[in-house]
Amino acid sequence: MKLGINGLGRIGKLSLWHHVGRKHFSGIVANTGREIGRSLEDLAASIERDSSYGRLGTYLHGFNGGRMVENLNNDAGTMTVNGVPVKILREARNPKDIKWKENDVRLVVDTTGVFTDPTAPSDTKWGAFRGHMEAGAEKVLLSAPFKIKSQGLSMPNDAVTTVMGINDEDYIPSKHCLISAASCTTTCLSYMLKPLLDQIGADHILSASMVTVHAATGSQKVLDSLPKTGASDLRKNRSILNNIILTTTGAAKALRLVIPEMANIGFIAESVRIPTSTGSLIVLVLNLQDELKNPIKRKKINSIYREFAETSKYLQYTEEQNVSSDIIGTPFAAAIIEGTETHTRTAAIRVNLENLGITTGPDQSVIDVPVTQAVIYGWYDNELGSYTNMLADRTVSIAESML
Repeated sequence: MKLGINGLGRIGKLSLWHHVGRKHFSGIVANTGREIGRSLEDLAASIERDSSYGRLGTYLHGFNGGRMVENLNNDAGTMTVNGVPVKILREARNPKDIKWKENDVRLVVDTTGVFTDPTAPSDTKWGAFRGHMEAGAEKVLLSAPFKIKSQGLSMPNDAVTTVMGINDEDYIPSKHCLISAASCTTTCLSYMLKPLLDQIGADHILSASMVTVHAATGSQKVLDSLPKTGASDLRKNRSILNNIILTTTGAAKALRLVIPEMANIGFIAESVRIPTSTGSLIVLVLNLQDELKNPIKRKKINSIYREFAETSKYLQYTEEQNVSSDIIGTPFAAAIIEGTETHTRTAAIRVNLENLGITTGPDQSVIDVPVTQAVIYGWYDNELGSYTNMLADRTVSIAESML
């Protein structure tokens, strides 16, 4: 089977890196939708080098790695990358016009971040995610959360959101042809919450909040620029080189699709962008209904993560006191729990029942409720190490379901 990749931005290019190393697919067809530079040589140079991860040859083969992109044919748009045949399509940007069928591509990963609405019809003026199927794809995987733009529309029956290793079983091959792999932040967050939900239970979590301290992304500005017409968030046009920028994240909404129990828990998710190229951190804060005599402590929380990590390919536990550059490139690590920084504090919260409209006796209106607040830190390489490698596992699993 050949793999189609729409877009060679950060996730698209690094997906290509992964798959030419893994060699599960017989060939790769990548769509850029336009000419890149002056010739295919310029695209090859972009594929072969990366400011965050170095050279492709070094990534694949260590210090013995030489040039990986060879046999370029500019007219045909073909090359071999680490021995894997790769064809570059440079004509169409609208998904319905991409020549997937002509190139025997049945499975496509869309990494552009542009086409995210599973309800939009394939003939939408500027293109739609569903257009890939009109172009010949049988299944399409999105490297971002679904975003339904029209109010009142619900998720289509043929669409599903999954995080590899969390809710794989939600994907039904005979039913679903549009699959979202959520986001890097949702992926990390789901692995920070899943072990606790399994061991402590959702009914013990009163509320939760998270902040992702997130590396810069390609949508941000290198230097300050004027906002677009009608833009409401002026911070998105400020330079990421020298600013900490408050922004938003859809992680909470996407998380409910992956872990339905979270729908009943009050949850707030925020994001802060910082001037680093990759390597991000989630700070998770939980308020747990507890027992004063035997409260949940740091040791118990860390033991839950440590035990889960022993059987999970995607969760890691460490007490090594990392900084962000230490986790860049760590393969298949959805979340790396920084055990040395787990903190808990248990206290009795005084609740006035009369304020809740509950009628009681004169000496029973106030009760003490034991609550433990837990703070947990989870690292993730938001590009290659965590998200792209897990996206690739999801891609291969879908491909195997199509055989």
